[in-house]
Amino acid sequence: MRHFGHISPTVRKDLFHQEPAEFTGASPARVLAAALGATLYSPATRPTLAADIRKQAGRGVVSMVLCLEDSISDADVAGAEENLVRQFAELEADATELPLLFIRVRTPEQIPDLVRRLGGSVRRLAGFVLPKFDESRGIAFLEAVTQAEAVSGQPRLYAMPVLETPELLHLETRVEALAGISRTVNAYRERVLALRLGVTDFCSAYGLRRTPDMTAYDVQIVAGVIADVVNVLSRADGTGFTVTGPVWEYFRSQQRLFKPQLRRSPFLEEGVEELRTALIEHDLDGLLREIELDRANGLLGKTCIHPAHVTPVHALSVVSHEEFCDAQDILRPERGGGGVMRSAYTNKMNEVKPHRAWAERTMLRAEVFGVAKEEVGFVDLLTAGLQV
Repeated sequence: MRHFGHISPTVRKDLFHQEPAEFTGASPARVLAAALGATLYSPATRPTLAADIRKQAGRGVVSMVLCLEDSISDADVAGAEENLVRQFAELEADATELPLLFIRVRTPEQIPDLVRRLGGSVRRLAGFVLPKFDESRGIAFLEAVTQAEAVSGQPRLYAMPVLETPELLHLETRVEALAGISRTVNAYRERVLALRLGVTDFCSAYGLRRTPDMTAYDVQIVAGVIADVVNVLSRADGTGFTVTGPVWEYFRSQQRLFKPQLRRSPFLEEGVEELRTALIEHDLDGLLREIELDRANGLLGKTCIHPAHVTPVHALSVVSHEEFCDAQDILRPERGGGGVMRSAYTNKMNEVKPHRAWAERTMLRAEVFGVAKEEVGFVDLLTAGLQV
């Protein structure tokens, strides 16, 4: 699979200076973690789940979470598990290229049980999402994933812990909670693909809910937790993990109504204004600002609960031609000794040593999301992604 693989090769050639690379479930973990992109959640109770997965793959989704936890009622868990087994059996013989599929469980005991019940169709499973993750629960969860992999015959089942407990949010317990999470995920480093943030649970602890025109970073309690999680768990010194952006919970049922507006003059300035107006009308302007703030604060990828959010996340993840030129210049072998230089776009100074970690992360993002041509911007990428 590859990002923007759902659009035609001709269109990709027009958009990209460097096209997104192909990857599979067997690709290195660092590549898969960066490539998760907009991870689309779906309740495991959906009777047409296999068809939904195929449909979303055709629209550019590369990672999905099938949820047995908060998105379904307690009474529906047993039926949802049975539905998952049926739907995976339907997908087993499917020759269609599918997204990376994860199951969000409630308890560690569900993990080996589900792997056993999936049988041969477990080959379609990339791993598990682990809710309410802390040190005490986390060890049991990660041990369950390790044991399930051993009996499944799969080369790797990954785990994605969700950081969302009150102990992580509350100031008086945050330091120890973070230290415990750090100890746990480091002990299972090869197993942990990425860390996810449960911002809805954080807001719930204080009876808060951000409005469509506010980002998670406008809610100061939440912003403080995000900053501390990145500080402890996502350092660029080789010890960090990929941390993904929080869910954006607003959408309209008529999202496709603004697509005709996008077809008009995407390379012209009025195309930008038309797009902005359409996005505001469909409650996506806040999403775009939050995606930008995610990246500025060290997060990559995003939890999504509506298909309309996927293409904006991916379009804003593409590396601009300017970013790519800067990163290339910083990482040139002859620059190994450090120094400072004027950027190729002659609008900033690039310092080799301080900017090196940024450049390395940018080149990884360029590998999985591609590099836009010099004249191609977000509007063009979003337009192309929606024309399917």
